[in-house]
Amino acid sequence: MSHPLHVAFIWHQHQPLYKSPGSGVSLSPSQQYRLPWVRLHGTKDYLDLILLLERYPKLHQTVNLVPSLILQLEDYIAGTAFDPYLTASLTPTEQLTQQQREFIIQHFFDANHHTLIDPHPRYAELYTQRQEKGPAWCLANWQLPDYSDLLAWHNLAWIDPLFWDDPEIAAWLKQGRNFTLSDRQRIYSKQRQILSRIIPQHRKMQEAGQLEVTTTPYTHPILPLLADTNSGRVAVPNMTLPQYRFQWAEDIPRHLQKAWNLYKDRFGQIPRGLWPSEQSVSPEILPYIIDQGFKWICSDEAVLGWTLKHFFHRDGAGNVEQPELLYRPYRLQTPAGDLAIVFRDHRLSDLIGFTYSAMPAKQAAADLVGHLQAIAKMQRDSQSEQPWLVTIALDGENCWEFYPQDGKPFLEALYQTLSNEPHLKLVTVSEFLEQFPATATIPGEQLHSGSWVDGSFTTWIGDPAKNRAWDYLTQARNLLANHPEATEDNNPEAWEALYAAEGSDWFWWFGEGHSSNQDAIFDQLFREHLFGIYKALNEPIPSHIRQPVEVHQARADHRPEGFIHPAIDGKGDEQDWDKAGRIEIGGARGTMHNSSVIQRLWYGVDHLNFYLRLDFKSGVAPGGDLPAELNLLWFYPDKTMVNSPVPLADVPDAAPLNYLFHHLLEINLLTQSIQFREAGEHHQWHPRASRAQVALNNCLELSVPWADLQVPPDYPLRLILVLADEGRFCNYLPESALIPIEVP
Repeated sequence: MSHPLHVAFIWHQHQPLYKSPGSGVSLSPSQQYRLPWVRLHGTKDYLDLILLLERYPKLHQTVNLVPSLILQLEDYIAGTAFDPYLTASLTPTEQLTQQQREFIIQHFFDANHHTLIDPHPRYAELYTQRQEKGPAWCLANWQLPDYSDLLAWHNLAWIDPLFWDDPEIAAWLKQGRNFTLSDRQRIYSKQRQILSRIIPQHRKMQEAGQLEVTTTPYTHPILPLLADTNSGRVAVPNMTLPQYRFQWAEDIPRHLQKAWNLYKDRFGQIPRGLWPSEQSVSPEILPYIIDQGFKWICSDEAVLGWTLKHFFHRDGAGNVEQPELLYRPYRLQTPAGDLAIVFRDHRLSDLIGFTYSAMPAKQAAADLVGHLQAIAKMQRDSQSEQPWLVTIALDGENCWEFYPQDGKPFLEALYQTLSNEPHLKLVTVSEFLEQFPATATIPGEQLHSGSWVDGSFTTWIGDPAKNRAWDYLTQARNLLANHPEATEDNNPEAWEALYAAEGSDWFWWFGEGHSSNQDAIFDQLFREHLFGIYKALNEPIPSHIRQPVEVHQARADHRPEGFIHPAIDGKGDEQDWDKAGRIEIGGARGTMHNSSVIQRLWYGVDHLNFYLRLDFKSGVAPGGDLPAELNLLWFYPDKTMVNSPVPLADVPDAAPLNYLFHHLLEINLLTQSIQFREAGEHHQWHPRASRAQVALNNCLELSVPWADLQVPPDYPLRLILVLADEGRFCNYLPESALIPIEVP
């Protein structure tokens, strides 16, 4: 019997605890929120996702709602939560302080400008003034109506397009400018109306059978690290660990019980699935999950690969080889009982999360369905009696900011196509497991300790700043243990502060790996939660909690922090490149030190292209100070292939210039024309077609499709840039190493 391919989408909806616990570090009101993201994502991302799905009743999905998100939504619905953005939005403009005006100019454009600002002419006008004339000019020249319009638009732009047919919202969008305080108050009321529908709509669709709602440990902690910070060394044996070992496995059942109780109260039934925070798992945490009553968990293909000692290779189209290993549930066997686990397809999840936003909606939807149809064909060819389950699991909120109309055209195209495709069946995870229980088993002790990020915990531990934060947490946790009289019943403040500090998000932002313009606020929030523990126990506050965990300053050289999709127009849009890798050229000792016409190099990737940007000294022009020819040469480490030397005169016989390379892209900076070549036998270079794009304006921007290089996913390559003039070598960059690139 031939089965359709079963597909389980799991959308993970999470926000960390932005509520300040009244710590006394600075602010004190208990409902004061540091950041607005629960409120803004609540009006843009949580309700529309499932309302769109409801229009396609054949399609079933799973949504994970983190308890810390639900509790914060409820504060906003009740009207008791106020963040600095909301407070400013509801302040009469004539009463705005100088500090508030500076804050508004700096932060009320905190959004992807392509999708949330540019579509609205008045908002775009104010943004352009801020970008081109600078914050100081705005502060000196903006009048009260400018501030009022900006306050209104920051809130309006985050309301999902699905709700734009609401008469009031439609009227505001049409009005465009001259917003009053009354308008801003009504926009806030509309936000609360939208937020109040989120949980009831999830409950209704779960009761109707189209949705499964799952939960996460209470404040989104990394459970394996709560059990033992030494678990960081399972994937990275030489990891530098914190000075103090954190070993508080007894906190795991507390987080699980609180999540379970909250879920039962809000949804009128018990949860079946658990999304472990950051898909982090280890053998030690399984008995607690089983004892609490959960039936299944999910993790990432990297964790499965480590567990089975099998690396999931992909073909040139990005499809998994040996798919039968990934596309099935497993049964984890432990002395405490059994637990089902599904592993997500990392690439398909990332395509939605990071790449399809840069493609036309119908093309992106067709690409995803095409991948699923290819897997369905592999399932038929395998003649497997057990149906396959493809799990696509990802963040359900942040990616949509980069899609036109918040992803509505993409999701509509996708859902329409899936509804008409007889070989694909969308299911909830529990639906599939009830009909087709896991037949493959993994002994619990064999499960790898890792997360969805490279199958390791390096995102949350091992870096000096992350380790320092763990040491602060360990000291506070030990102090609480030394107060056995402080129970959750008689001192809930101490315990709530502990749970908040154990959340994963603070460690995510500390140290290397991730950065935002709000790192200092995350640092402060983490310390405020620790402060709350000491305060609730009437203990003296250690001096280190009054100081930032790390100094937050702009970093120079760093590796890419995420996928990018820059517009190739030579303008160097700051938001387009904010997650790119960066190499400072002028300041290093080396060949270009004295005459550094190129000051900075940016590079990054998505699933479609490699991207490069060069920033020049002002006033520099190609053919003058800047040589007219730029050559990109690709080097493939540890790969056997035909290679050729740099085809220029006067190339120094020194590494890495004397390496042999496989691909060459020549760019004439005067004409912005390109020639692409591939190495041939006898050190020859042969012309090849290329779809690379180049633009030179304020800076040079370039995109090179992976299809040009014909490299499969998960493939390492290295790049060097060589400047030349009429075929003669001038200099090269970066000065000290090849640019490391990993094909996604």
